[in-house]
Amino acid sequence: SEADKLAQRKLAREYAEGCYERSGAMLPHMTTPNTARDLDVIRAALGERKLNFLGVSYGTYLGAVYGTLFPGHVRRMITDSVVNPSREKIWYQANLDQDVAFETRWQDWQDWVAKNDATFHLGTTRAEVQAKWLQLRATAKKEPLGGVVGPAELTGFFQSAPYYDSAWVPVATAFSKYVAGDTQALVDAAAPDLSDTAGNAASENGNAVYTAVECADAKWPTSWERWDRDNTRLHRDHPFLTWSNAWMNLPCATWPVKQRTPVDVRTGKGLPPVLIVQAERDAATPYGGALELHKRFKGSRLITEKDAGSHGVTSLVNSCVNERVDAYLLTGKLDAKNVTCAPHATPKP
Repeated sequence: SEADKLAQRKLAREYAEGCYERSGAMLPHMTTPNTARDLDVIRAALGERKLNFLGVSYGTYLGAVYGTLFPGHVRRMITDSVVNPSREKIWYQANLDQDVAFETRWQDWQDWVAKNDATFHLGTTRAEVQAKWLQLRATAKKEPLGGVVGPAELTGFFQSAPYYDSAWVPVATAFSKYVAGDTQALVDAAAPDLSDTAGNAASENGNAVYTAVECADAKWPTSWERWDRDNTRLHRDHPFLTWSNAWMNLPCATWPVKQRTPVDVRTGKGLPPVLIVQAERDAATPYGGALELHKRFKGSRLITEKDAGSHGVTSLVNSCVNERVDAYLLTGKLDAKNVTCAPHATPKP
């Protein structure tokens, strides 16, 4: 509603102002290129002529920028689940692209839940599972579950399913228990641990640094009309994550320090062939990002895990991927052409 939007805009502005009050002197410097320069200082301090780099998710963008700034200092580089490095995508458009990919992967999970209805009893079709999800959110909006789990906490917990296949069973199990009458199981799974002050501080620190870097890396739209228009349009067909993703990034609309122009990622002198690994249906970093980096880093090789969507492929058991990653790290060997691998095993309830 318009009231929700107004409240979120106020929160986002206050967050940006709070960052400036506490860390104003640091904010202009918290960029991906500066982190890449820090990484090169660490390399030099360790006495290494070249470094070996495995970057996952945001780490792929850090790798892409490092490889552009210091191409001759890379020995081996693997980018896994790739952020689209195009200047036009960093970061506003990248987040909008995520919303579309998250909806696709959310539907993959719902299809799987429906297929396993004998275990979860959440519906035999995607539509039935979605209806139960909307009902759950509406209930939690009216009155937070256990006094602590509202729609935002639910989204935070449930989005791990489209992120990682390893979360498919735990998320479906907690949801199933709730529908069967056990609310506590879902509260235990989704509620923040209010007693864990150190953990919560660490989590918020991660969120603060994420915000600071994304806001400083690139120029963001300052017009609320544009944010509203783009997210309203996307939300129609991609409701799972669109607005919560917008709220997470909205401090960037009123960021109080100068926003930079992103690095033009490209091949420089001395950059070795980079190995790019990507699941075709990744939600957090859509597949187009891997294609874009492959185009920009000449001589790179792309391994595509077809019909799969887990974020972070190198940590999964898939011999087609794992053997190639190991061979590259150990010997520098790459296939003559790009490779398409069958998906890793689908989770079993």
